[in-house]
Amino acid sequence: MPSIDIARKHGKSSAEARKSVEKVARQIAAKFDVEYGWKGSVLHFERPGVHGTIALQDGLVHVKAHLSFLLLAIQAAVESEIHRVLDKEFG
Repeated sequence: MPSIDIARKHGKSSAEARKSVEKVARQIAAKFDVEYGWKGSVLHFERPGVHGTIALQDGLVHVKAHLSFLLLAIQAAVESEIHRVLDKEFG
């Protein structure tokens, strides 16, 4: 079961939503040394201690992240940051 599971409705087109997720992924990759790649409409990401997906569907973005035991202590802060980024990118 994911440590974090957040789904958010949005009004962007599929192309716009993908651009928004790609923008965020590039920023996170640069800041936290995260590797990521797309498989269809799902972005997969990973680094030591965390891995997950960001899935895009029409009108929906769904973030799932699995945190290692050591990172569970900061789960609330990670969830808060995900919500902040989703608010910024998807309104």
